[in-house]
Amino acid sequence: MCGIVGIVQKDNCFTELYDSLIMLQHRGQDAAGITICENGKLHSRKSKGLVNEVFNQQHFDRLQGNYGIGHVRYPTAGGNSKEYAQPMYVNSPYGISLAHNGNLSNTAELSDELFHSDLRHISTDSDSEVLLNILAHEISKRGANEPSPDTFFDAVESTFKRCEGSINVVSIITDYGLLAFRDKLGIRPMALGSRKNSEGGKDYMVSSESCAFASSSYELERDIKPGEAIFISFDGELYSRLCADDASPNPCLFEYVYFARPDSIIDGVSVYQSRQLMGKKLAEKIKAEIPDEDIDVVIPIPESSITSGTQVARTLNKDLAYGFVKNRYVGRTFIMPEQKLRKASVRRKLNPINDEFKDKKVLLIDDSIVRGTTMKEIVAMCYKAGAKKVSVASAAAEVRYPNVYGIDMAAKKDLIASSRSNNEIRDFLGCDNLVYQSLEDLVQSVLELNPELNDVEKSIFNGEYPTDISSDYLDRLEFKRG
Repeated sequence: MCGIVGIVQKDNCFTELYDSLIMLQHRGQDAAGITICENGKLHSRKSKGLVNEVFNQQHFDRLQGNYGIGHVRYPTAGGNSKEYAQPMYVNSPYGISLAHNGNLSNTAELSDELFHSDLRHISTDSDSEVLLNILAHEISKRGANEPSPDTFFDAVESTFKRCEGSINVVSIITDYGLLAFRDKLGIRPMALGSRKNSEGGKDYMVSSESCAFASSSYELERDIKPGEAIFISFDGELYSRLCADDASPNPCLFEYVYFARPDSIIDGVSVYQSRQLMGKKLAEKIKAEIPDEDIDVVIPIPESSITSGTQVARTLNKDLAYGFVKNRYVGRTFIMPEQKLRKASVRRKLNPINDEFKDKKVLLIDDSIVRGTTMKEIVAMCYKAGAKKVSVASAAAEVRYPNVYGIDMAAKKDLIASSRSNNEIRDFLGCDNLVYQSLEDLVQSVLELNPELNDVEKSIFNGEYPTDISSDYLDRLEFKRG
């Protein structure tokens, strides 16, 4: 998962880009980058590390211009070295810099096409570099000396036809403006924000999540539609066009479960409200499956489980306790690039408050259980802190299948629910009771909040991929992740 942002405004935009990336840091901790255009020149800085580690005062001074893009990276395709940091750049045509959130599932085929048919060389195995060169080639085919927004929209339309997977993009076309587009299924989120500027016009921001707008006094205008491209000229004129005939909204269900910030709104659905509804529905299932006398206190795992866990406690009429202290200087363990880092970080990240566990029957609420290794460590912590019984409930359904749309979830064999029954999972975790949310209730926790949404992308739960995913691709992914 990655976070992307693009801004066109009257004043220098570095501060707003920096602040927005800070707000999107939860989407990627591996690398960060910003590219800004000033008078036909691109100023760029990118490196491995957190946003506040990559940028310092000299970059505030050097990166000047009124339109630019930013990226925080969580590695899914490609390596972990500095050259995989984004934005990426090609000089022809016009000079294009691009930042990408998502994952291409036909990267190998496109790389071959680029070399043999499009005569473009790819220097890394990054799917984002492939996407950049596809877009650049499609723009160059139009051959316009003075390109119009339709020139870029036509190129996006062709890019959609060639690329499979999820391709949310913000890009700079040097001397012309900012081009952004969202994949035709809307799997990854993208929102448009604006604010009034000093000249009475509008400044614009495009971001992976609406939470990024508040830090710079931007306000959410709307979600970018699936398959929609927008072009904002460097003087602030906005154009848009639907560039895919088969577009339909299928936002990723796991965004609402875990990835997105609770203060974001995705496709008209408040992430916070959806997690509240997950908690309410989960509580009803807990009532049916765990004896009431087995629960003295409800303890959510911080932080993405707090909203649903609070609602579980309310619905069950049980005490709520925040029994873990979270070390905020340890990143999100789920998006760490290696399993050994995730496992080692659990005990550095969470520390139990023994008084909340001693001689109590505890119900732990987590947003999801993916590999199970983190929860196994947490259950052991609870018993060591003196808990009499430990029950575990997941606000999400069983994760059984690999993700192919930008989440480096795990090899299928490492997903604890892919080959184990719930009783076997319970025994592995070492807890007394285990409850998973039903997939139907999980889906409805989102759809009930926006009747215009017909479905969500839920392949990690049911194995039904909305794009063309071959068994060969899944085998290659399994080998790579394994």
